[in-house]
Amino acid sequence: MNVCEAKSEIKQLLNKVKPSELPKLLNWIRTSDELDEFLSDNRKKVLQNIAEDLRERLPPDAMFPSERTALCKMQQCARPTVHVDGFLYDEDELDSRCEDGTMSRSYCLSCGSHRTAPLDFISHSFSISELHFLFENVLPDLSGRLLVDIGSRLGAVLYGCGLEISDEFVKLQNDILQKYKLTDRIQVIHSDVCLQNVLLQNADVLVMNNVFEFFLETSQQVRAWTFIMENFRKKGSLLVTVPSLQESLKTLQQAALQPGWVEELPVDYDVYVDRDTDADALHQIHLYRVL
Repeated sequence: MNVCEAKSEIKQLLNKVKPSELPKLLNWIRTSDELDEFLSDNRKKVLQNIAEDLRERLPPDAMFPSERTALCKMQQCARPTVHVDGFLYDEDELDSRCEDGTMSRSYCLSCGSHRTAPLDFISHSFSISELHFLFENVLPDLSGRLLVDIGSRLGAVLYGCGLEISDEFVKLQNDILQKYKLTDRIQVIHSDVCLQNVLLQNADVLVMNNVFEFFLETSQQVRAWTFIMENFRKKGSLLVTVPSLQESLKTLQQAALQPGWVEELPVDYDVYVDRDTDADALHQIHLYRVL
């Protein structure tokens, strides 16, 4: 049975359902986890296995002591903020960790009391659901194209070339690539992005997920953005950012850097991914095309 035939069968089946029962059935299709086994694929299972391997090799916050700038900036947030990596911890895993006491969703307002407030969570990685959304619904077929992920950290974007400045994360990624036999199509480059003009000039897709804000000082961020805009210029190339370019550059007071470089493309955020997907997180993913 092909897709068209399957659609026809489903429509015929829905037409047989009592009108009063149809809303219940449609709600079950949208929300039930009983259909998850039909919606998962081998790539998702591989990513889940990689996340499990990485959890065993990293501290709970998935940050190394060398990430001093990021740690300091998190401490300066208006509300208590902790890093909970979206690639490593889905909602089920996070719930399990909170239940056994190894992680927490809240902090104490006055030590020793029961007065608590929710912690703010921040992630420097795409979750598996967000990756599925990115590659299935945002980006086109990438066969034969060069994808560069700046600040690849854990290597969650495992479909292209990762550019990572931390030697600790480079080693971690290379170990994973060796174990899962991905070295034939993925390369992790240990480098500052501002030294990679040729790589950017040849890239077809550039991914930037919260890559600078917590890891570089303001002057370094301006330098990096200027370098990227000068070198990622291949007409028609695609840029994926989290958050939007407007938001990233506004915090740097560098809005003048953006005009004439790229145009934003529409993204359909209403597609079904899975029941645990954070809709607000999906709306942070923006797609642009180089003019």
